[in-house]
Amino acid sequence: MTDLAIDCARLLDGTGAGPIEDARLLVADGRVEDIGGQESLDVPDDAEHVTYPESTVIPGLIDAHLHLMGTRSMDPFDWIRTPPTQGAARATADLRDLVSAGFTAVRDVGSATGIGLRDAVDEEAIPGPRVYTSGKSISQTGGHGDAHYLPHQWVREEDERGISSLADGPTEWRKEARKRIRDGTDLVKIMTTGGVLSEKDAPDQSQMTDAEIRAVVEEAHRVGIPVASHAQGSEGILNALENGVDTIEHGFWLTDEVIEAFHETGATFVPTLAIMHRICEHGDEHGVPEYGLEKARNAREAHFESVQKAYEADVPIALGTDFLGPELVPHGENVLEAELFVEEVGMSESEAIQAGTRVAARALGAEDLGTLEPGNHADVAVVDGDPLDDIGALHEVRTVYKGGSEVGV
Repeated sequence: MTDLAIDCARLLDGTGAGPIEDARLLVADGRVEDIGGQESLDVPDDAEHVTYPESTVIPGLIDAHLHLMGTRSMDPFDWIRTPPTQGAARATADLRDLVSAGFTAVRDVGSATGIGLRDAVDEEAIPGPRVYTSGKSISQTGGHGDAHYLPHQWVREEDERGISSLADGPTEWRKEARKRIRDGTDLVKIMTTGGVLSEKDAPDQSQMTDAEIRAVVEEAHRVGIPVASHAQGSEGILNALENGVDTIEHGFWLTDEVIEAFHETGATFVPTLAIMHRICEHGDEHGVPEYGLEKARNAREAHFESVQKAYEADVPIALGTDFLGPELVPHGENVLEAELFVEEVGMSESEAIQAGTRVAARALGAEDLGTLEPGNHADVAVVDGDPLDDIGALHEVRTVYKGGSEVGV
């Protein structure tokens, strides 16, 4: 039975259908019961009835790639010097900022604190979006997730700090994947290329063998959870796709062969333009190491061109920012990715909103999120203005509902 009715100037259901004007959303037991015009849907007398006469209702936004590590620095050495308890406390504030910004679900792809934060949100101990987490990511020795600036033995030892653990050879990779499954993660995160903020490798360098990738994918898929791969160079992207990875993160250099592999496998692309944009524009003002600045600037043009190539080829593209929490890339400003999709990639406003709702839910593997279709979770952002006219309206969040309950901003 209907327990909440939300009236608004217009409603976007996240499927790409046109807006419903003078719309009404009915909620029952935390899920969408129906949507339509206000004149066509009745509201029971005992239901809560709220009205936003000048606002737009959209599905709650989803950031499909971020890190809930509670860092306040862009220097990777600082990340491992921060006690996990302090990181978790800071990340609790980040979760509040995320949900206040209209994000009702996030995918944490590498942190020591994600599982605990997810469970705290689920038990309503802290406010925040739904959290899907990989726990710590997994890296090869000398790979993108390795702390290159520390002695190897220090990194190999089990430690609560950092965002990755190391594995070498299919047996070790399989065991690390099983550890994540044992911990109860929602996905497994691997690294099939080097990266920008890792000191001694490069984005175009391939990492992991085919057998190592397959070992992880076999274990994750056996229990029905997806695998995400940090993959920036074309060879590492292709290796990931051909061995069954579900989502490609970053993707700086996409060739025609890579585009074909996306179509053959049905994988989702999460390009994370926002962090590259911020690093290239302002990273030197916020302590990004010089090696990171140089690698980001060298890849920036190719990155935008690759996302445009994927968009024109109808590859599913999900919103993900790779934001971490520092002033340069703070949680709460994650709508920047949607703005870049419109301004730099050429998406329509509707497509950019879908990237942050329907397609992002696809990246999470969440079938009941991302659209306001009957039966889905009633996760809703109410924004002032019309984001179909100006994507910047997504910044103007009036209030947020998660599971039909108002979170507030």
